[in-house]
Amino acid sequence: IIAVPERSIGASFRDTSLSSGGFFADWKLDRDLCGVGSEMGSKVRELVEFLGSEEQATALCTHATLRFAFAAANLEAFDDCLVCVDELHHASNDEDSRLGNFLRGLMDRGSAHVLAMTGSYFRGDGEAILHPDDEARFEKVIYTYYEQLNGYEYLKQLHIGFRFYQGRYLDAIGEALDPQLKTIVHIPHVGSSEAAVDKMFAVDAIISALGEPLGQDLATGFERVRAGRRILKVANLVDDGPGREKVMASLRRVSRREDVDVIIALGMAKEGFDWTYCEHALTVGYRGSLTEIIQIIGRATRDSPGKSHAQFTNLIAEPDASAENVADAVNNMLKAIAASLLMEQVLAPNFKFKTRPSDDSIEGTSKIVDIDYTNSETTIAIRGFAEPSTPRVRQILESDLVDLTASVMQDDRVLRAAMNPDEIAPEVVTQVFIPKVIETKYPDLSPQEVEEVRQHVIANATFKTSSKGGLPQLNNNLIKLADKFINVRDLDVDLIDSINPFQLAYEILSKS
Repeated sequence: IIAVPERSIGASFRDTSLSSGGFFADWKLDRDLCGVGSEMGSKVRELVEFLGSEEQATALCTHATLRFAFAAANLEAFDDCLVCVDELHHASNDEDSRLGNFLRGLMDRGSAHVLAMTGSYFRGDGEAILHPDDEARFEKVIYTYYEQLNGYEYLKQLHIGFRFYQGRYLDAIGEALDPQLKTIVHIPHVGSSEAAVDKMFAVDAIISALGEPLGQDLATGFERVRAGRRILKVANLVDDGPGREKVMASLRRVSRREDVDVIIALGMAKEGFDWTYCEHALTVGYRGSLTEIIQIIGRATRDSPGKSHAQFTNLIAEPDASAENVADAVNNMLKAIAASLLMEQVLAPNFKFKTRPSDDSIEGTSKIVDIDYTNSETTIAIRGFAEPSTPRVRQILESDLVDLTASVMQDDRVLRAAMNPDEIAPEVVTQVFIPKVIETKYPDLSPQEVEEVRQHVIANATFKTSSKGGLPQLNNNLIKLADKFINVRDLDVDLIDSINPFQLAYEILSKS
């Protein structure tokens, strides 16, 4: 069973010929439950039937259908299943998370396999996705945007731009739209300060900004728009009336670059939505979640013939602040986005530590550090450093070190110490607070294992901080989101390429 958060993502798992590429079989769905139908009624019954079937092997459904099937058939029905959960960050270890409870029950029963997938390794709200002991049961495979883009044949550049407008966004959006680019437009959340007009009026205004409206194509449900010599095909996913089913079905059949030109959406087509030809993700309104921004950027970063450049633009009402402060905040935001896309691989090198053998074990002597530049990764040897003594510690250090370091930096006690360095000694942080974070996250570790992990966390953080050293200071900046997971202010890098006049406001562009 493959479960996706919304039906529009289902097309990513359509029938695919794999044997032509040398695989032993083709991918074929026996039941596709992401089409038209009730996610609480008919589709649930179909999934329960599938679970009891001896002939059918593969099914695709939404998270909602999966949860309701669990409520209807209980955990026993999922015995001997491989349950693949796409966009895992929708789950959380909160007791009110129904998807999280289902996964926890499935793992506790121990009669099914779970494959969890996400393009965001955090939720964006500080809530953990899984309980630490559940997370420890997974074998992690991490594939960063850096590795992804490096392996691409066509796409070589990603640009990020922040455009600021005065007045109504609909009066400024024409400047941000390029009819030549395959574009996804996400209009503001209903009820947000930017959404000052009816959502359907906003869609009409955006279509008019693209060109001359020519009416709907009855076969596909797409709107037709004349822009110069071209006729654009615009998919309206904002209208939640009966016509949306036809539009969604047409989008699932898209197989050529010319099939659709612009998609306008509200809450859909953000995460997991596959439109490989998309070159520009234009998002209106401030997004409060870094996870949401990363997911939207992902819509434009698929590799596709003839596509060498991808663009993410955030169109935001101009803040009531000096241009210098806004530029500083945008630069911090760009650093947070870059670090999230690259999982810190570029901005903070991934050090690995090994003990340097020595007969000198006198307490109190300064540590001697050697850096070996002959390996593909920088290896730093520290005298007196504890080597991992168990496979569990090695697993944590190899796959969890970035997440664990982030948990340490977000801990209330550590943050309090960072804000009050004169009142709380560094030794209290390193020897009391950090071990408590590790013990909470990994309750199965012995005291010796906790100590080994503690040393690596501290060494890792020390070598990644600025030359001033010490714990990151809490940054009270214009855009606080930029500092939620890593202390971006300590990253001394300017990611702004240019600041251009834009109507009455301005636009800040990232470096390529």
